[in-house]
Amino acid sequence: MSFATFLNFFMALAVVLGLIGILAWAGRRFGNNMPMLGSVLGRRKNVTRRIGVVETIAIDGKHRLVLIKRDQIEHLVLLDPTGAVVVETNIVKGAPGEKPERTERRPKAAEKQQAEAASWLER
Repeated sequence: MSFATFLNFFMALAVVLGLIGILAWAGRRFGNNMPMLGSVLGRRKNVTRRIGVVETIAIDGKHRLVLIKRDQIEHLVLLDPTGAVVVETNIVKGAPGEKPERTERRPKAAEKQQAEAASWLER
């Protein structure tokens, strides 16, 4: 075997390993956002789905935030390799950028402490 045969073998090996690396990166990066072919072909047209994934965001390589909708209720779930943690439940769906109205109510004890602190500072 000549040197050209060995060189040709190693060049082909490098190309194949490079393609495997690119596909692994693309699968990890975009894998959860691609629709499954089986669920698209097997779906019936007149069936109303009760559960679904509204949105997913990758936080880092191991953690992902998922917004899940069941009936009319949304839940925010943090997924990691060890399991899942519910971050927030019963999320009220509103327009993007719209802030819910807040009525700030302080307990009477907190108001009393604030008044005492203000009178102490004035002395």
